[in-house]
Amino acid sequence: MAKLTFYTNPYSRGRIVRWMLEETGAAYDLEIMNFGGNIKSPAYLAINPMGKVPAIKHGATVVTEVVAICAYLADQFPENKLAPALDSMLRGSYYRWLFFAAGPLEMAMTAEAYNWDINEKNVQSVGCGYISDTVNTLEMALKNGPYVCGEQFTAADLVLSSYIGWEISQKNLEARPVFVDYVSRCEARPAAIRAGQLDDALIK
Repeated sequence: MAKLTFYTNPYSRGRIVRWMLEETGAAYDLEIMNFGGNIKSPAYLAINPMGKVPAIKHGATVVTEVVAICAYLADQFPENKLAPALDSMLRGSYYRWLFFAAGPLEMAMTAEAYNWDINEKNVQSVGCGYISDTVNTLEMALKNGPYVCGEQFTAADLVLSSYIGWEISQKNLEARPVFVDYVSRCEARPAAIRAGQLDDALIK
């Protein structure tokens, strides 16, 4: 099996990928990248020229960006059923909400955090539209639960719940009951607990 190396920092979105790795049960080597230090070294910039984490190297394949890494790992370790089957109609919902997290949701939450003015003059050019539209759309997606693909927990839930939990903690997202229940349900998974403990131990 190809060697898998995980580049991260416990104070980063790498925590999401750590959870995903723990869900797969795959063996991996860990490389801690320090902000202001080896994260900008020539060796790491050869992995990710942006000098950001997380990243993985799987054999000769490098994958960066949280959603891309999670989607890749779900496909590389299909026995864990972290994505609907390729011929399943649920694959559409899976892709939809994975990329909703990386696109409209992240942009809306950044706009909220930095008080960006989204108004009738620019809303059609902004990827998230009005922030309220993004948040209400997210709530509708989660109402029928327990997960965005019905009964199957997938990488899309892992990513979405991580983003939602973080944005609630930062006061950028209203703690609506459907959001809180969804995050609690996802974060109660053994792999999520184990991943959190591993990263918290690095901080201590």
